[in-house]
Amino acid sequence: MGVVLIMKRKKARLVHERSQMAQKVRGLKAKLLNKKRYAEKIQMKKALNQHQQKEKKERGEAPVQEGAIPAYLLDRENENRAKVLSNMVKQKRKEKAGKWNVPLPKVKGVGEDEVFKVLKTGKNKTKAWKRMITKPTFVGDGFTRRPPKYERFIRPMGLRMKKAHVTHPELKATFCLPILGVKKNPNSALYTQLGVLTKGTIIEVNVSELGLVTTGGKVVWGKYAQITNNPDLDGCVNAVLLV
Repeated sequence: MGVVLIMKRKKARLVHERSQMAQKVRGLKAKLLNKKRYAEKIQMKKALNQHQQKEKKERGEAPVQEGAIPAYLLDRENENRAKVLSNMVKQKRKEKAGKWNVPLPKVKGVGEDEVFKVLKTGKNKTKAWKRMITKPTFVGDGFTRRPPKYERFIRPMGLRMKKAHVTHPELKATFCLPILGVKKNPNSALYTQLGVLTKGTIIEVNVSELGLVTTGGKVVWGKYAQITNNPDLDGCVNAVLLV
């Protein structure tokens, strides 16, 4: 009995000891400790989730009842709500993390000398701080250019793209959809900020016309797509929807 009591006390004390150690350690030791604790917490959460899933009783097909059933009771027993919710949460996490199964996982890099053309400004033509973008770009509807004196990057009107030909991989159909924004250009964060459209860029398109609906029944407004062609060579943007 005494041994059990000692073990219980030791276990209760361990939490406080860990907390004190976490507050004291610095530098590399702190990083290693946090990494270890993070891995432990993930394992604990996985174990708890498995335990909860075992306890959940999945609703199967209900036996056919005789007589009329009220509208609010229809399909009540057939719906597997737990599974729907877990799929929604997984989808949201995936979108938040920015991890998708993209059609083009690897693309050839595009250098700054290929994207930007140096423009000399001023009377003596020695100042060369302006850059003109030679690739197609996307800018929003409310975009206004800065005064020439302060404009660092010039995006020509003729190279601005507003729409993309987006192919739905499951429907095997292509739609001309408006571009909402540039999510990520794999070549550079600067290209993403400037809205440069190159092969492999993830863009957000307006899919409200397609009538896509979430598991909760809400209409999907914007979805991500990856550019699969070279817009500067073809003169148009072709993309594949990420589903």
